Amino acid sequence: MANSLLKTSSLSARTKLLHIQGVSLYNTTHGFQEEEVKKTLQQFPGGSVDLQKDNTGIGILTLNNPSKMNAFSGTMMLQLLEKVIELENWTEGKGLIVRGAKNTFSSGSDLNAVKALATGETSFNKRCTGSRASAGRRSRIHNSL
Repeated sequence: MANSLLKTSSLSARTKLLHIQGVSLYNTTHGFQEEEVKKTLQQFPGGSVDLQKDNTGIGILTLNNPSKMNAFSGTMMLQLLEKVIELENWTEGKGLIVRGAKNTFSSGSDLNAVKALATGETSFNKRCTGSRASAGRRSRIHNSL
């Protein structure tokens, strides 16, 4: 199932090649160490990613964290990776339904987990702080005129 999706997907040739060779996308080239990323994500528990595989070849992947509108916690991000690997090896798989528990799909990611993964170069807070400071200076200049 995964190989046929790779052939028709819009992934870059480099990403497809890395996937086929089994090379991690989280490596030192991108400023990430895979084990460090996993350790950091494990610090944000809650919810689960559940997979049911039907004998007809249809899988149902359920994001299960309804108390937070199915937001991805750190452990859910790791579980999703495990489920994707499981699906890649499911030779009988024909399709996948992704759904959220309790009538909500997903509100996104737990921002605390995302923030913990930010590097100095990609820190959301640093970019926002700079923007806010600039906006404040512009506002003070405008008001003083």
